[in-house]
Parts: sequence; structure tokens; C-alpha cells
Amino acid sequence: MLSIIVGLVLLMALAYLGWSIIWVAPLVAGVVALMSGLDVFDTYTGTYMTGLVGFVQKWFPIFLLGAIFGKLMEETGAAKSVAKKVTQIIGKKRAILGVLIASALLTYGGVSLFVVVFAVYPIALALFKEANVTRRLLVPTFALGAFTFTMTAIPGTPQIQNLIPMEYFHTTPTSGMIIGIVTSLIMAVGGYFWLSYRERSLSAKGEGFIESDESVTGSEQDEKVPNWLLSLVPLLIVVLLLNVVKLEPIYALLLGVLSIMVINIKDNKKFIFSVNEGAKGSVMAILNTSAAVGFGAVIAVIPAFDNITSWLLNISSNPLVAESLAVQIMAIITGSASGGMGIALNALGDTFYSLSQSTGISPDVFHRMAAVASGASIFPNNGALLTLLAVTGLTHKETYKDVFVVAFIIPTIAMIVGIIMGAIGIV
Repeated sequence: MLSIIVGLVLLMALAYLGWSIIWVAPLVAGVVALMSGLDVFDTYTGTYMTGLVGFVQKWFPIFLLGAIFGKLMEETGAAKSVAKKVTQIIGKKRAILGVLIASALLTYGGVSLFVVVFAVYPIALALFKEANVTRRLLVPTFALGAFTFTMTAIPGTPQIQNLIPMEYFHTTPTSGMIIGIVTSLIMAVGGYFWLSYRERSLSAKGEGFIESDESVTGSEQDEKVPNWLLSLVPLLIVVLLLNVVKLEPIYALLLGVLSIMVINIKDNKKFIFSVNEGAKGSVMAILNTSAAVGFGAVIAVIPAFDNITSWLLNISSNPLVAESLAVQIMAIITGSASGGMGIALNALGDTFYSLSQSTGISPDVFHRMAAVASGASIFPNNGALLTLLAVTGLTHKETYKDVFVVAFIIPTIAMIVGIIMGAIGIV
């Protein structure tokens, strides 16, 4: 048990300090194996690599096509076009709401979380400046719009966090629809109310927008973008093909990619660069996640892990509590929603599916709660948060208090509500 605790603390600490999970995970897995009396080399080449490669084998096509789709949306200006239109409709004085809706719309349309940040950031910066909203609220606004409800809770989202549970529970992207809608509303409305309160509070103290070295120039703001209605089409295609036509995610994303190319055929010179860069980005994204999954595979073979699983399974008579806690804890530790979910479901997915059959709780509920729990995990070591801070030039000290509320506290409340709904038979 000590080896597991040391390994988890070490992994979280090194990730928080900024070390890449790609090399930290196998290193810490080696420490765990050594402390547990296992052969380090055999554990690395066998257990660790089996976990890593298994995740890549299952999910690389989704990561690849999703990254290419997002990069094409970014390079053709389609993502920026949609974001600009949303902010125009909402109004420049409601900067937080505009950025929130633009981020949520792009994320629900299948655009990568990271691409959303890069595409919307220049617009968000200009809006916050005009509305005189402090820059420190940029990070929690992005976190709420892209890292919470559209990533995990809204039924039908094509984000990987909503697709992974399908394999374990034999479900669809719209599983747990009522729970998904209710938890989405809790996160979206609760988070927006908090950010609005913080905006008023900070403004009353005289804290407004302050320029930074990374401020966007006027020429970038005036950059010509494609028609927003045409730019919206690829997003709709992905969502509709996935949820209405019921195509496999791979085909929905592939057709989404092709639709961007057809609509933006005049920008065909950008296609090679976009596809290449998207492909490169997908490799890093899936390696970050699968490295964490490989570490989880090592943890799972340590004899003491049986004690942890027994504790989780017996913590409540409701198995949804065990599942949600397992996914949430692993996502917090690894700094990755999809990585933590992969670890938890690889170890316990079959058990939870069997419990769904024996307890009468629908597999759809287990699917939705795994997804929701994975997103209620944004601690300082979270990879997406670290990227967001790097892009905005802000720090944990300036932003994390609000991130903690909108991306951990409120999503955790939503998770609890979801568990209660599932327990009384609401799907």
C-alpha cells in the first residue's frame, strides 16, 4: 500500500512541477514496482507497456481525427468565425458569457479543448478589454466552457471523455440523457453565476483589465474569417452523424474533416500543414493519456490494489458512488480526465458493468457518471489547465481559486446530484 501511495504522490507532484507525464509515468511506475518487490524491467516492458499500447490501439484513430478536425477548424478560420459570431450576438459587454458560449459550442462540435483555447483566446482578450473585465477570469471562463459540461455531461458530445465509457458499458454517446442535461445545467449555470459574482466583486475593488505582453494586436483582431454559417456546418455534421445517424465516432469525425475541406476548398494550401500539425498533436495527446493509463496498469497488479478496489466497492451500497470516486480520484492524480477514466475503467469497468446487470441500475447511468466524474478533477497538476495558463500568460496564484470553484467544486456537486438521480432510477 505504501508503494501505491508514494507512487501516486510522486506522480502528482512531478506533474504539478511541470514535468512531462510521458517520462514521469514510467519512472514512477518503476519506483512502485521496486517498492512492491516486482522486477522493474519486466514490469516496464510487460505490464506498463501493455497498458500503454492497449489504450493507443483502442483510441488512436479518435485522437488522430479529432486533432486534425480541430486543427483544420483553427487554420481555416472556421473556429474563430463561429466564436466571433457568438460574441457579437451576446454583446461585447457580456464578455464572460460570450466566451463561455463560444468555447462550449466549439467543444460540443468536436473541436479539441486545446484548439478551442487557441482559437477563442484573441477574441476573448479583446472582449475582456472592452468590457474592462480582469484578465484573471479568462482562465476559469475557458475552463468552464471547454473543460467541464461540454466535455463530459451534455449527451452526444464527441469528446473522448464521452466516448471511452461506450466500450465498457455497451452504450451510446447520448446515454444517461436526463442526468446529462441536469448535470450540465448545474455546471453551466452555477459556474456562470460564480464568474458573474466574481466579476462584480473584483470590479468593485477597482480591479479591471490590464494589458499584458501577450496582448493581441488590432490586425489580428481584424483578420478576415469565413462565413460563420458555413463554419458551423462541420460542427453540426459531426454531432448529427454521431447522435442521429448513429455512425461510429471514427466515421463521424472523418466526414467532419472532409466537410471542412470541401467548404474551405479555396484554402486548400493550408490543408497539408493543418493535417500534418493535427496528426503531430494527436500523437502527443494520446501519449500523455496512455502514459498515465500504463501507470495505472502497474498500480492495478500490485496486490494492495485489491484492498483499494474492495474499499471503493464497499464504500456505499450504491455502486455509482464507487465508480464516480474511482474515476474522479484517478483523474485528479494523473491530471487527465481521459487518463484517469482509462485507469479506473480498465481496472473496474467489467465489475461495474456486472453490477449494472445485478442491481438494475442502467448501464447508461454508469456511462454518464463515469464521464461526469472524470471532469470533476481539475487540480493544479491538470494538463489542460497547465496549457491554458501557458497560453494566457497567467498563473495558478492569479486564477486557481476561481478554477477550483467552476471546474471542481460545482462539477462535484453535479456528480453527487447525478448519483442521486441514478440511484432513484432517473436515466
